[in-house]
Amino acid sequence: MLTLLKFQNNLKRFLNQPHQKTYLLAVSGGVDSMVLAELFRIRDLKFEVAHVNYHLRHEDSNLDQTLVSDFCKKHKIPFHLYEVSEKDEQPENSIQNWARELRYRFFREIQQRENLDFLVTAHHLNDQLETFIMNLSKAAGIRGLSGIPQNENGIIRPLLDFSKEEIYDFAKQNQIEFREDQSNQKTDYLRNKIRHHIVPELEKINPDFLNNFSNSINYINQAKDFIDESVNEKIEALKINSSENQIIIDKQKFSEESELIRYEILKRFGFNDENEMQKVLSAQTGSLFFNSDFQLIINRNELIFKEKMVDRRWRMEEIRLEIIKNEIIIPENVKIEIQEFGTCFWKIDKNKIQLPLKLRRKQEGDLFFPIGMIGKKKISKFFKDEKLSILAKQKIWLLCDADERILGVLPFRQDGRFVSENSSDYLEVRV
Repeated sequence: MLTLLKFQNNLKRFLNQPHQKTYLLAVSGGVDSMVLAELFRIRDLKFEVAHVNYHLRHEDSNLDQTLVSDFCKKHKIPFHLYEVSEKDEQPENSIQNWARELRYRFFREIQQRENLDFLVTAHHLNDQLETFIMNLSKAAGIRGLSGIPQNENGIIRPLLDFSKEEIYDFAKQNQIEFREDQSNQKTDYLRNKIRHHIVPELEKINPDFLNNFSNSINYINQAKDFIDESVNEKIEALKINSSENQIIIDKQKFSEESELIRYEILKRFGFNDENEMQKVLSAQTGSLFFNSDFQLIINRNELIFKEKMVDRRWRMEEIRLEIIKNEIIIPENVKIEIQEFGTCFWKIDKNKIQLPLKLRRKQEGDLFFPIGMIGKKKISKFFKDEKLSILAKQKIWLLCDADERILGVLPFRQDGRFVSENSSDYLEVRV
């Protein structure tokens, strides 16, 4: 059963001192997000609300907006609205992906502007099960089967351990007003097919199926974390040498590892085919393997994983940036590692920085003042807190000014010292 105490304890499991943090809640008007908002309100947590009106369901969309805005007005909660219009260029297909990218861009923009620590979504246990089944059908591996994370990349999901039924019960007991999205009843999308056809059959077989699944997904997540940590340690142990764009590991020692470790190491470099692993182990000196991001070179007893260079600028330690109409232009060939939340939108006070601006990789001793945090933090410690793998760390770009001050870690976090608040003289960076 979803209770206030259980919710509070669940929040404390992955957040230290939640009352000292600030939050942006994504609220659609459905039962999940309205319950989430009420729980945050009852617990007197410091939060604001963001709502996107896609205008896809005509008057129903407007009624959703009214419900959320009225809730915020009644309880004096800051309310942020994005109304989709023709300028947003809705595609003919892939509407779900388009809508997701649009709303997360909006959420991150508000989060950055209002200096809020976490984005909060109302994903619940049924969402977790549906995602698991979808990924199972794609042979997604342990990372895919671990499902939706409770706390990752600044997004928290405190309802993830509670079922849809529990959320409905809480709404009824506490007389929480919400609206049903009738489009969820359609079976046009795979997720809705799983929700309405597959999950009910599983619950017929075992009425306690959802609770058992909750326990199983926790075990899978623990196993994933253990494997991730072990693989990182193994890469370090097998590493002969490394530079900004390549890692060299010992082929003989690699071949002596378990099949699971060998597969997971190759997967970190984008080589996901199990058959490819056998080809690598038996390949002669000079053999080459390619994927979209890396090339693997067999050199005697070495496996050389080299990041592909699609442009000579990638070989440069620094990339000078252009500014067009107050927008900082990221060159198309510079690959930014977009995380789950999709994109970032920063406003930088032009009066606080020195031009020109540039991108560069991390250097020893680098530090910045992350927005939403108190004080400074070393970039290396920030990477560790974000649980970035050794490979991911090597791909991250830092946005710096001419005085070598770090303006932000793309696309994770902006430096709070340079955020444009009231100034009209600012630069924008969109990723």
